[in-house]
Amino acid sequence: MNDSRGAGGVIRTDLPWRLDRLPWSRFHTLVVVALGITWILDGLEVTLAGSVSGALKASPTLAFDDAQVGLSASAYVLGAVSGSLLFGWLADRLGRKKLFTITLLVYLSATAATAFCNSFATFLLCRFFTGAGIGGEYSAINSAIQELIPARYRGHTDLVINGSFWVGAALGALGAVILLQPGLLPPDMGWRAAFAIGALLGLIILLLRRALPESPRWLMIRGRIDEAEAIVRDIEARSGTALTDVERFEVAVAREQAHFGLRELFHSLFRRYPQRALVSTVLMTSQAFFYNAIFFTYALVLGTFYGIDSERVGLYILPFAAGNFLGPLLLGRLFDSIGRRQMIAFTYAMSGILLTITAVLFERGLLDAGTQTAAWSVVFFFASAAASSAYLTVGESFPLEVRALAIAAFYTLGTGVGGIAGPWLFGTLIGTGERSAIAAGYGLGAVLMIVAAGVVWRWGLAAERRSLESLATPLSSR
Repeated sequence: MNDSRGAGGVIRTDLPWRLDRLPWSRFHTLVVVALGITWILDGLEVTLAGSVSGALKASPTLAFDDAQVGLSASAYVLGAVSGSLLFGWLADRLGRKKLFTITLLVYLSATAATAFCNSFATFLLCRFFTGAGIGGEYSAINSAIQELIPARYRGHTDLVINGSFWVGAALGALGAVILLQPGLLPPDMGWRAAFAIGALLGLIILLLRRALPESPRWLMIRGRIDEAEAIVRDIEARSGTALTDVERFEVAVAREQAHFGLRELFHSLFRRYPQRALVSTVLMTSQAFFYNAIFFTYALVLGTFYGIDSERVGLYILPFAAGNFLGPLLLGRLFDSIGRRQMIAFTYAMSGILLTITAVLFERGLLDAGTQTAAWSVVFFFASAAASSAYLTVGESFPLEVRALAIAAFYTLGTGVGGIAGPWLFGTLIGTGERSAIAAGYGLGAVLMIVAAGVVWRWGLAAERRSLESLATPLSSR
């Protein structure tokens, strides 16, 4: 059954139910590979920026100081939040699929241009637009993944995809180790070649995404039921699933194509779901500060306090990346079985507690480069799952019509507050050369994560194994 026609331009459709009942198939694997690659690219970019920070300081052309390294990281994050908001709005208005190509092309162009920068100003500009492309991908792609993946797989899949950031981090670390080897390339060419890696990967992604359809849920709320029906039938055929006559979950949507934007988003945030808005803000802000503050300055800490040469930083990022990827991979299924609220609170709290212990050990000089890396790897085993769950929470909390814009808004708010200030603050603290100052910064990040754990434990949403439409009724329903 496709839909039942009602009065007043309203349709009742079972398309969401049909998407959620599907078994895992090759189609869903394609979705994960073609769209999830975004986080690999982001991990690649962030890691390269951190790994080559020493090379940027030693570059005969750029000769950055510690503050400029921190500012370039902040420029990337500022671009990401700006791009997320703009492209998130466009993804809700124009569709998920159109934005895939646009955001990827922005990223490709900017990261390729980074390799040709010869001044601090042009480097900042390129890092800004590189971030804008990645930020735009976050909002459109998180929406599409959640709308295409069946409900019982949604939590684990979303966490693993977000955790794949660290596959990119490992690739970036290895690339930096190879390209920054003394004598392999001229002194001012290694970091340039490193930034070209992302552009090459992006070209491959363009081909994969051509095989993906528009989100049937997005088409549905635009009144384009026939197009959505055709796509769902094709997905069902690929999954080997026949339509049965059992009772279905249906939703009512408007037949006409309506446009939704900031007014509808603000209504959802402050009138319909203010509690969810509070939880989303706290989760996104705390994890953004926690992650960006530490990881964007990772290489600076290793170089300043442990004497690790810039060409060897990538070797220390590899175990750190492994811990970050294994966290969502091994803990992800528990978010679908034990529950969202319980697991989100647990991972946030563990991250804060373990970082507090690490800060004390660092301040007292009880760690070397190896044990510092091991401690960070354990901390971020839990923090990676926690950060990934923040994006999952926002996507599940708000109506389909403003989902991408909601993800963009909370990403912008959280990262704008925590992600931009964090790298700048820690870059400044590292510049002082005082362990106590940096330990205090770690303590601040730990407190934010523990507070977030308490907030989600009290007011978190039990979204496990539930359809998106049952969690937040579409705005077009009447």
